[in-house]
Amino acid sequence: MSTTFTLDTATSRANPTPAPMKRLTVPQIQRRKFEGKTDEPLVMLTAYTARQAQLLDPHCDMLLVGDSLAQVIYGLPSTLPVTLDMMIAHGAAVVRGSYHSVVLVDMPFGSYEASPQQAFASASRVMAETGCAGVKLEGGEAMAETIRFLTQRGIPVMAHIGLTPQAVNALGGYGARGKSQEEHAKILGDAKAVAAAGAFGMVVEGVMEELADIITTSVDIPVIGIGASARCDGQVLVAEDMLGMFERTARFVKRYANLAETISQAAGSYAAEVRNRSFPGDDQVYRPKK
Repeated sequence: MSTTFTLDTATSRANPTPAPMKRLTVPQIQRRKFEGKTDEPLVMLTAYTARQAQLLDPHCDMLLVGDSLAQVIYGLPSTLPVTLDMMIAHGAAVVRGSYHSVVLVDMPFGSYEASPQQAFASASRVMAETGCAGVKLEGGEAMAETIRFLTQRGIPVMAHIGLTPQAVNALGGYGARGKSQEEHAKILGDAKAVAAAGAFGMVVEGVMEELADIITTSVDIPVIGIGASARCDGQVLVAEDMLGMFERTARFVKRYANLAETISQAAGSYAAEVRNRSFPGDDQVYRPKK
C-alpha cells in the first residue's frame, strides 16, 4: 500500500487517501514493444487538470500534460507563449489526479533548445516539482545530444518528431510532413537518431501513413501516432478534441462525444431557471426542520 492523492468527488477537494499504488512505469511502457511489435497498442491522451486526469486515468497507459494547453486552456494562438511555470502547475495537478498512468510533461518552447545543460535544469525542475515520470520534447536529430544528456542523468525522455508545433513558424504551417523524398528521409533519420540517443518512446505527428509505418518498424521503442498510422505502437489525441469541445479540429481527430453542445445546453437550462426563479428549488435551499 502507498498513499497517493485522489479527489473526493463529493466535495471536489483533494485529500490524501490510501490506495494501492498501481502506476505504470516508463520501463513497462518501453517493454510493451517486444521484438519490434506491440501486441496491445498504447493509449495516451492529454490532461491538464486533476479532475480531468482522474476521469481519463483508468483508460490510459500514459497521460500527457501537453503544451497544447496554450490553446485549450488559455486561448493562446499557439504553443509558443507557454512557460515552464504553467507546465509545472498543470503537471502537478495531473499527477495528483491520477494513480495508474505514466504522466509525461511537455517541455515548453525556449526551455531546452539552447543547450543540454539548459534542458537538464528545466527538466529536473519539472520532475521535482510535479512528480511526473518523464518529459517530452520536440525535435529530431538536432535534439539527440540533449536526449542523451538527459537520459544519462536519470530523466526519461519521449521525443516528438514529424509535425512539431513549436517549430510551426519554421515549417510554414500545420500541413502533413514527409510528402517529398527529402523530407521523408529527414524524418526517418530523426526517428532513428532519437531512438539511438536513448528516448524511451516517440510521438510521430502529422506524417504520411507510409512513413509512419516505416518508422514504427525501424525503431525498437514505442511509436505513438497522432495523424500518422493505425499501425503505430499507440495513439495520442488532445482530450478536448476527442471529446468534441471545439468546432474546429485537425483532420486526424475523431470526436467520440459532443461535450460542447452538452455544456451549452446545460448552461442554457440553468440560465432559464435562474431567470424564471425556478432555481433554486425546494431541494436546493435550507429551511428549519419541521
